Amino acid sequence: MVNSGIVFPDAAVAESELHAILEAIRNRRSIGKMTSDAPDRAQICQILKAGTWAPNHHLTEPWRFFVLEGDARAELGSAMGGVAAKRETDPVRQEAMATKAAAKPMRAPCVIAIAVEPAADETVPEIEEIAAGCAAAQNMLLAAHALGLAAIWRSGWITFEPEIRDHFSLSSRARMLGFIYLGYPAMAAPERQRRSIDDVTTWLN
Repeated sequence: MVNSGIVFPDAAVAESELHAILEAIRNRRSIGKMTSDAPDRAQICQILKAGTWAPNHHLTEPWRFFVLEGDARAELGSAMGGVAAKRETDPVRQEAMATKAAAKPMRAPCVIAIAVEPAADETVPEIEEIAAGCAAAQNMLLAAHALGLAAIWRSGWITFEPEIRDHFSLSSRARMLGFIYLGYPAMAAPERQRRSIDDVTTWLN
């Protein structure tokens, strides 16, 4: 018999791993309140590596990650505040909106910005590149959960404005997807419910 080189895991190990994966998916929560303690670089690198194993059509690996700590968060906040102020003509409200937006990145000791640089190949649909970036984000959130960290996926209209893309020196074709706020939990994981799969699934034969 020819050895194919394929290693089949022990059934008990495979079942244990499956259980762990399903439990991580089921129990992961968005944790918005964090302590001031930042994850260490080794933990952050594990999270980034998890992101790079997301599925992506044509193997374009379009994701781009930016890790912001310290003053880099305030610099992002300044850019966000400038964008927020543009939407308001009243000076008082303008200042309030800018101040509120500028404070957002300071809510976590570490912020990972996620963007995609679409492939130059015109046969690769942009939506597939965006989908790959979103899959990377989910991998990263699950990795953070597995490491016992708090993480929450944040975006909002400011995220998608050109000024934020330019803040990270991305090309004009790039798309910002959002920010993973990362730290250690300062709150209990909230209980959540999901709709039944029967409400959202159609079986076709």
